[in-house]
Amino acid sequence: MRRDIFQAIADPSRRAIITLIALQAMTPNAIAEHFDTSRQAVSKHLRILTECELVKPEQRGREIYYQLEINKMKEIDKWLEQFRKIWEKRFTQLDTLLSTLKKPKK
Repeated sequence: MRRDIFQAIADPSRRAIITLIALQAMTPNAIAEHFDTSRQAVSKHLRILTECELVKPEQRGREIYYQLEINKMKEIDKWLEQFRKIWEKRFTQLDTLLSTLKKPKK
């Protein structure tokens, strides 16, 4: 079953996992050390992130390391870009208005 990537990143624990493995690939046990939840809960989050293709498991000897799938993250960024442009335009308009209001009246 393919899950929606936005449902996956809606959960704060999954966002925290993404942040952790953005710097380096980690095993589930190493990830679990950063949380006050069970190893099974972390495994469930990793499964959901894997189903969404946001992370990729890689077998290294007897260990499985999870790493971030940067191309999927780019999909999220691309979707967010439309909103970023709207807000940047609004901030520019606000900045212009504030500059006009600050000018001393003669």
